[in-house]
Amino acid sequence: MKLLVTGGAGYVGSGCAKVLLEDGHDVVIVDDLSTGNADAVPEGAEFVEGDVAEKAAEILGEGGTPAFDGVLHFAAQSLVGESVEKPEKYWYGNVVKTLDLLEAIRRSGTPRLVFSSTAATYGEPESSPITEDAPTRPTNPYGASKLAIDHAITSYTVAHGLGATSLRYFNVAGAYAGTGENRVVETHLIPLVLQVAAGQRDKIAVFGTDWPTPDGTAVRDYIHIRDLAEAHLLALRTSQPGTHRIYNLGSGAGFSVREVISACERVTGGPIAAQDAPRRAGDPAVLVASSERAIAELGWRPQHTDLDGIVADAWEFLQQLGDRSHAAR
Repeated sequence: MKLLVTGGAGYVGSGCAKVLLEDGHDVVIVDDLSTGNADAVPEGAEFVEGDVAEKAAEILGEGGTPAFDGVLHFAAQSLVGESVEKPEKYWYGNVVKTLDLLEAIRRSGTPRLVFSSTAATYGEPESSPITEDAPTRPTNPYGASKLAIDHAITSYTVAHGLGATSLRYFNVAGAYAGTGENRVVETHLIPLVLQVAAGQRDKIAVFGTDWPTPDGTAVRDYIHIRDLAEAHLLALRTSQPGTHRIYNLGSGAGFSVREVISACERVTGGPIAAQDAPRRAGDPAVLVASSERAIAELGWRPQHTDLDGIVADAWEFLQQLGDRSHAAR
């Protein structure tokens, strides 16, 4: 298939693009490099630098036989805290620009869409593990903007026959074939802890030690980037015209903050400085996915669920980055 990947210079987009290329697909990446890295674009992909809202119609074309078999949409603003401080950036950058992309998809007749959604659409869950039938009550503009896009996609599938799949990720982690996390603003736990081990940060903050969990720290579900990419492949292969499917993607297991720090210490071979801090407002105690629907309907099953293995991949990538790591600059 010929596929357009938006945001393909970012962590998740570039990792998925690499796996698409390995599977024999032709890949065109569009990314404005506002948060992505040009050197993350995988070899073999055609790269177009620019804003997806401005470039999509030009790339996809209009009328006649569709030039592309599908779009994988990763481009987004994705910092929860920033979304609270600057909601306008998220409503415009995520919702308005995605509506422009959906219009380009409709006019071009492109038949498939896989959308990078998020567990943040659920907000604070009533129970765990979280299924796709759980109430969607996002607690920040980031999650709300992603949920709004899901609603828009549903209406396009009903009205225009688009075959769409939204994949709601939990905590993506690890590295694959030279693709890993290297952001200017890092908020994810595993890379932050490893940056402490690498001497790029002084310590890691543990937000809350009195949660109702076995060790008092918050529990999260971590999914390896390679497993995530495989789910995108399966979503493309099983796309159904006129249908919008939604799947949660996680490993099905939860690890606490202290368990993550301990895994990082085992992998890196030394102690990692941590400092207890107050809970952050809006943080749930436990976020663990039920991926049973994806397993049953897509035939997907995560293969990289060992926490030490996930951390080891991320640590190897950080060491390979060296001075190219944003945290080291």
